[in-house]
Formats: sequence, C-alpha cells, structure tokens
Amino acid sequence: MDTDLGEAFWNDRYRSMDRVWSGRPNPQLVAVASGLPAGRALDAGCGEGADAIWLAECGWRVTAVELSSVALERGAAAAAAHGYGEGDDRPGGVDWVHADLTAWSPPESAYDLVSAQYLQLPPDPRKAVFPRLAAAVAPGGLLLVVGHHPSDLHTTVRRPPLPELFFTAEDVAALLEPSSFDVLASEARPRPATDSEGRTVTVRDAVLVARRTA
Repeated sequence: MDTDLGEAFWNDRYRSMDRVWSGRPNPQLVAVASGLPAGRALDAGCGEGADAIWLAECGWRVTAVELSSVALERGAAAAAAHGYGEGDDRPGGVDWVHADLTAWSPPESAYDLVSAQYLQLPPDPRKAVFPRLAAAVAPGGLLLVVGHHPSDLHTTVRRPPLPELFFTAEDVAALLEPSSFDVLASEARPRPATDSEGRTVTVRDAVLVARRTA
C-alpha cells in the first residue's frame, strides 16, 4: 500500500466527495472544552473545520492548521457561512493556516488549548510533532490529543491497515516533560461506531488530557 500521506493524498481524498467528515465537532473536544473559559486555541490538523468553528462559536480565537488546501478552503467557507469570515468583529474567530505540521512550529506558550484530533502520524514524525504542540500550550492551559487506539485494528470498523499510525494515550504522555505537565486523563475511551456492513461496534479513542504547569 502507498503510505505517502502528504498533501496530494489528502487533497485527492477531499476532492473525492463533497464532505469527508460529519461537520460536527469531535465529541472528545466537546467533552473537554465545554466548561473552559474561552481564550486562544490551536486546532492542529483541522480538516474541514468543524472543531475550529465550534470553538469560535464558544468565543475562542482559533488558529486552525491543515495540510490539505482543499480541506482548508472548505473550512474557511463554512466559517464564513457561520459569520466568521475575514474582518468579522465577533469575539470568537478562526485564523486559517495552510501548513505541514511535521515541518511547522507553533509559537511557544501561546495557546490556552491545543487540540489534535486524530492526527495519525508514523512514530518518528509523531515524536517530533506532539512535543512541539505541547510547547505551544500556555502555563495553565490544556493539551488534548485524541487518536485511533491500536485496538481498533481488531474490529470490523474501517481503518487503514497501517498499525504504525495508531497510538495509545500513554505513548503521547511519554513525550511530555513530566515537570511541565500534569496528566489529567490518559485512557482508551470506548464509543459506538458503525462498520461498513451497518453493524454497531465499539471502537476506542486514545485520549490524553494534560495541563501545563510551567
């Protein structure tokens, strides 16, 4: 199988259908961020922008970073349809950034929330990217990383047959500086999903929530 998951791959995937994702914010983000005071957020790998738009609607100023230019254009169009276009003076908003997270570095200590939802990277890029995302969290802020748990490979739900892209919350926690973060959650959270045959199955999200202390 071709394992080149660069921009060309993702642009082709997004062009293959009118919408790849549901248009709803990811449930783990909603569960974590709903009770937080709005501030500055980084949405790392924002896809078509549902998470970024939801955060903006909650009053956050969001930097949404995405490799696929096709997905980024869709996100910006959806945000504009929700009233979050360029020059809008509403409290929340989204700044769209076209960048490869394996090469792009966010500003350090700049965000009250850094969210990476299903950013499925091979081990070496993952070991570089997640510490940079952690460094972007301001003291007192939260890092939220959600990914497909390796146990999903043993279910009937559709997943790429690339086990190196899957990780546990403990894998991510091991990349954090222990003196700088308190790990609030590190677990495999079950949720229902539907496989290609229409059957309801249980999948698990690797969920790490960590607060920066210094």
